[in-house]
Amino acid sequence: MANPWEALRQFTDARIALGRAGVSLPTAAQLAFQLAHAKARDAVHLALDVPQLARSLSASLEEQGTSCRTLHSAAADRNIYLQRPDLGRRLDAASREALKTPVKPQSARPYDVAFVVVDGLSALAIEQNAAPFLTILQRRIAAENWSIAPISIVQQGRVAVGDEVAELLGAKAVVVLIGERPGLSSPDSMGLYLTWMPRVGLTDASRNCISNVRPAGLRYEEAAYKLHYLLSESHKRQLSGVDLKDETAGDPGLLTAPQKNFLLE
Repeated sequence: MANPWEALRQFTDARIALGRAGVSLPTAAQLAFQLAHAKARDAVHLALDVPQLARSLSASLEEQGTSCRTLHSAAADRNIYLQRPDLGRRLDAASREALKTPVKPQSARPYDVAFVVVDGLSALAIEQNAAPFLTILQRRIAAENWSIAPISIVQQGRVAVGDEVAELLGAKAVVVLIGERPGLSSPDSMGLYLTWMPRVGLTDASRNCISNVRPAGLRYEEAAYKLHYLLSESHKRQLSGVDLKDETAGDPGLLTAPQKNFLLE
């Protein structure tokens, strides 16, 4: 008997319509699961290729003449990073010194936005998605004439480290691009976090998140459309987080025709 769920596998990486062999999964499905699990584990431990990433990021925002600088969190290595999330949220002493920018009052922040690129739990996600996403975003924000801080690449970092980086740089808003926790079908998912007037000590309530940015998830064009909207509204209203809602219904030019649902036929 034909399985009506089988047709849905072309639309998702989720584990559906796997079939069965007796009371177990078929061998092919079990091996695919083991491979996906291995890819997720590898993504967590993969070291970020910082020089290559810096070249790619500089090229993505070359029209603004934006440079890159490399920083490090207070987590000295990957093992410490995985065991001590708190250390990944702050810069180490050398990185704070490298920024060489004193903390300024909010009214005197010279940059409109800072982009902080963080390896997070998947360096693979950053290596594959950060530069192409910023290339597309740059086209959208070019007309805004925002002043953009030098791009900061933070190794062994968590989302909150972007607040400290942007505060030291003197940026009104920060966008953190970070590798998200790998799933069994998404070892390369990138997250975007926007915070207005970033400073050390803020919680997730102060941030807006756009998740699963990758070709097989939320496409770069649509993610850039949403982030541009949130950045514009953040500057206009001078807020972010729970007080700033994503009211985009989707860019009409990015929408595709709805697929028929076989369950409703």
